[in-house]
Amino acid sequence: MKNIIVHMLGLYPMSEEAIGKITACFKQHMFKPKDVLIQAGKLDRNVYFIEKGITRSYIIHDGKEVTTWFSVEGDATCGSMDLYRDKPGFEFVEALEQTLAYSITIEELNKLYAANIDIANWMRVLQQENFLCIQETHIDRLNLSVKERYLKFIKRYPGLKNRINLGYIASYLGTTLPSLSRIRAEI
Repeated sequence: MKNIIVHMLGLYPMSEEAIGKITACFKQHMFKPKDVLIQAGKLDRNVYFIEKGITRSYIIHDGKEVTTWFSVEGDATCGSMDLYRDKPGFEFVEALEQTLAYSITIEELNKLYAANIDIANWMRVLQQENFLCIQETHIDRLNLSVKERYLKFIKRYPGLKNRINLGYIASYLGTTLPSLSRIRAEI
C-alpha cells in the first residue's frame, strides 16, 4: 500500500495510528482492463484507492462515453452520488489496465471520521483538492485552447499519455481524436 500511503501523507500529515485504522478496513481487489468497478445507476457504497494501475470515470451522453476523470496510483475513486447522497450514481468507473485497488465502505469511513480527527481532516483535504481540480478543469475548458489543455494534462499526468487510449484523453479534454492527433503532431 505504499503508493496509497504516500499520497495520503502528501495531502495531510496523518498519524501512523490513523493510517493503520484506515488500512485495517481495506479489502484488496485486482481488476483486469475493462473491469467495471462502479456501475452507473447501481448503488456502490465503497471508495476505492488505487495502489497500481489506472481507472477512468465516464458518463454516457447522447449515447457516447465521455471521460470525466482519471485515477492513478495513490488516488481514490468512487461514485459521487453514492458517497454524498447514498443514491446510485451517474458515472461508470473502469480499470484501464491491470489495477490493484483497496476498498473501504462509506459506512466504515464515516465511523472513522467521527472517531479520528486526522482521518476526517485528511478526507476533507482530499475532497477539497478534487473539487478544485474539477473546478480548474471547467474553467480551462472555457478559457484555454485544446492544445493548452493537452499540455496541462500531460504536465499533471506525466507518462499517462503512453498508458491509455488517446480517445479517452480526447474525450476528457473535450475534443475529437483527430484534433488531438493533430495537436500531438505539432508538439
